[in-house]
Amino acid sequence: MRNWRDRMVFATAVVLAGLALRPTLAAVGPLLEDIQRDTGLSDVTAGMLTTLPVALMGACMFGSVRMRAWLGERSGIALGVLLVALCSALRWFGPGEVALVATALLGGLGIAMVQALMPRVIHRCGGTAAASLMGFYTTAIMGGAMAASALSPWVAGAAGWPVALGIWAVPAILAALVWWISVPNAPGDQPLHAEQGRADRIRLYRYRRVWLLVVLLGLGTGAYTLVLAWLPPFYMQLGWSAEAAGAALAMVTVAEVVAGITVSVWISRFRDRRPALVTFTGLTAVGLICLATAPEVLALAAILIMGLGIGGLFPLTLITAMDHARNADEAGSVVGFVQGGGYLLAALTPLVAGALRQQLDDLTIAWWLMVGLMAVLALVAMQMKPGQDVTGR
Repeated sequence: MRNWRDRMVFATAVVLAGLALRPTLAAVGPLLEDIQRDTGLSDVTAGMLTTLPVALMGACMFGSVRMRAWLGERSGIALGVLLVALCSALRWFGPGEVALVATALLGGLGIAMVQALMPRVIHRCGGTAAASLMGFYTTAIMGGAMAASALSPWVAGAAGWPVALGIWAVPAILAALVWWISVPNAPGDQPLHAEQGRADRIRLYRYRRVWLLVVLLGLGTGAYTLVLAWLPPFYMQLGWSAEAAGAALAMVTVAEVVAGITVSVWISRFRDRRPALVTFTGLTAVGLICLATAPEVLALAAILIMGLGIGGLFPLTLITAMDHARNADEAGSVVGFVQGGGYLLAALTPLVAGALRQQLDDLTIAWWLMVGLMAVLALVAMQMKPGQDVTGR
C-alpha cells in the first residue's frame, strides 16, 4: 500500500468482508423454533443448516490454490461475498425447506472462497501490519456473528423470520462493492498454473509442521463450535429460559470480540506467539472447568473467561499459520490448507458432544473432554518457535 489513506481503505474493505461472513450461520439459531414451526424442518435437517456450511468451508479450503488459479484474489473474494449475499437473499424470498438446505451449501461455498483467498491478500498488501490486520479480520468475523445473533430475533419480531435471515444480504452486497472498488488488481494477484497448484498441495502434505498447525487451528476453533452449538441447550437443561441461555452465548461472543481486538492491536509487538497461545488456551480451559464444576454459581466467570480464551485463540491460530509462510503465495496455500483441515476437525466437537449428551443426558463430560484437548493444544503451541517456515526450519 502506497500511503496511509490506501492502507485505511484496504483495512476497511477487509473488515467489511469479514463482517459479512457469519450472519448466514449465526442468524439461524435464535430463529430455529419459528423456522421449524413454519417449514416442518426436522431436527436433523435443522442441524444441517450449520453442519453443511462448516464442512464445506473445510473441504473447499483445500482447493484454495486452484481457486486462485481460476479466479484471482480480487474477483474470487468479491464473488465469495456475493454468494453469501445471494444465500441470504434467497432465504428472504424463498424460505422453504429445500431452499434453506441449498442456501446453506451456497453460503458455505461463499464463506470458504473468501477465507481461502483473504490470508494471501493480507500477507501481500498488509506489509508490517499484516498480523494485526489478520487479527482485525478474524475479529470482524466474530463481530458479524454477534450482530446477527443479537439483532435477528428483533427483526423477526417486526417483520418475520424470512426477513430476519434475508436482511443480511444488504451488508454483504455493500462489502462486495467496497472490496471491488477499493482493492485494485495488483502485480502479485496473478493466477497460478494448475500444475504449480498441485505441486504446492503435494508439498504441504509432506510436512509435520503443517499438520501441527491443522491441529492448532482445529482444536482452537473446535472450542468455539462446541460452545456455539451446546452452551444454550446446556443452560436450558439446568432450568434457564431460552432468553437467558441466548444471552449467555451473546456474552461469550462479546468477550471473544474484546479478546480478538486486543490480540489485533497487541500481537505485532511480539514475534514469538507461543506465550499468547498458551495464555489464551489456559483461559479457555479455566472457563470450561468452571462450566463443568459449577455451571450456575460460576456462570459469569465461565462465560467471560471462556469467551476471552476462545476469542484470543481464533485470530492467533490463523496468525501463527500465516507466520510459517515465506511469501504471499505460500501464505495463501498454507493458511488455506490449515483452515481446511482445521475446520473439518472443528466440526467434530459438536457432533461428539451431541452423541455424549444423547447417551448420558448431560454435557459435563463434553466440557471435560474439551479441557483435555486444550492441554493438547498447549503442547502443540509450545512447538511453534518463531522464525520457522512450514518445513520446521
